Amino acid sequence: MNEVELLTPDLTHELELPFAGGGIRAGFPSPAQDYMEESLDLNNELIANPVATFYGRVKGNSMTDAGVDDGDILVIDRSIEPHDGDMVVCFLDGEFTLKYIDFSMKKSGIIWLVPANPDYDRIKITPERDFRIWGVVSYTIKKRINRG
Repeated sequence: MNEVELLTPDLTHELELPFAGGGIRAGFPSPAQDYMEESLDLNNELIANPVATFYGRVKGNSMTDAGVDDGDILVIDRSIEPHDGDMVVCFLDGEFTLKYIDFSMKKSGIIWLVPANPDYDRIKITPERDFRIWGVVSYTIKKRINRG
């Protein structure tokens, strides 16, 4: 099972960074990219509900095909109502895990946790299991440079 290390966000400081407000082209370069028009605060951008939001660091690779890798940071909002297909952090039998949620059989008393890696099996959740949806993943922060 994936582990998720949970951390609380520090909202006591603003984290304003220069922002290319006109957008960054993924095609041909534009000289307009050299002008930083605004700034943005990542706390304001990533956290809609401060008292219900946590960060989590991914430990494992069951969600790699969803673009979530070991070491990535998750922004987890506990105030969001989970819907079928959402990526969620769950507490299952004493451990945290990260999976997609499948409510398609909920009327039959079954919920599925679905990995995004074919090396892992789906997890069947029945009423007998110790299970709670802990929060919905609203953002994933990924390290792009791997230099140690």
